[in-house]
Amino acid sequence: MPELPEVETTLRGIEPKLVGRSLVRVDIRQPKLRWLITPELSSEMIGEEITHLSRRGKYIGIHTSKGTLIVHLGMSGSLYFVPADTPPLFHDHVDFCFTDDDVWLRYTDPRRFGAILWTTEDWNEHELIKHLGPEPLSDLFNADMLYARAKGRKVPIKTFIMDSKVVVGVGNIYANEALFKAGIRPDRLAGKISKVRLARLVECIKVVLAAAIKQGGTTLKDFVGGDGKPGYFKQELAVYGRANKACIICSAPLKEIRQAQRSTVFCINCQS
Repeated sequence: MPELPEVETTLRGIEPKLVGRSLVRVDIRQPKLRWLITPELSSEMIGEEITHLSRRGKYIGIHTSKGTLIVHLGMSGSLYFVPADTPPLFHDHVDFCFTDDDVWLRYTDPRRFGAILWTTEDWNEHELIKHLGPEPLSDLFNADMLYARAKGRKVPIKTFIMDSKVVVGVGNIYANEALFKAGIRPDRLAGKISKVRLARLVECIKVVLAAAIKQGGTTLKDFVGGDGKPGYFKQELAVYGRANKACIICSAPLKEIRQAQRSTVFCINCQS
């Protein structure tokens, strides 16, 4: 599933070619994503010039003077450029076509859990956006904030940091990696962790996410960035996807458990 680094990589890949372009056509081949793409999307966007892009958590906002296209990549989505008139494959559901018709922006989503929505309101006030927690790479995400929110919470720390109301964009891959780097067991209760250790976790979340963005994200199966290329952070993964393999620090076999229907991998020696 594309997480914050993959979404940020996508945004950085498509923004330079999108800003200043005007849409002439939106080809919707499959409207049935997580939510139905409304027929009005095409008519609302035609003729609109794209002014800028932004991101909140795993949502990309493609802004015009009239409104904002909200894109979520879901479990398997990608948003990237293709040469104009490139024939679509089976999972290529939407094309955004522009006045200077050399490239199209294509949305691909094999599992169709993503979303493409149009809003004319401030996108920060949209129901999907307004309840989100702080960005993990911002100064708002810090030890004081995390300690205050964790106080008294009887949920595993991994589940806690994956809650988008606590902090956005920390998905399963990077939660595993950050907890390993911080030396914290993923099943330890959030409210039982000291402020000093939470400060270390905040630091590790920022370091892991920044490193993943630098590598273009993590491609496990379907994800490609805005340039159509995969991410390379998979080679840096210390625990995710490495159950029963040797810990890179102590060589003990890594343990796998299930938390909230997700795979969690950690080292029983290096994480406490």
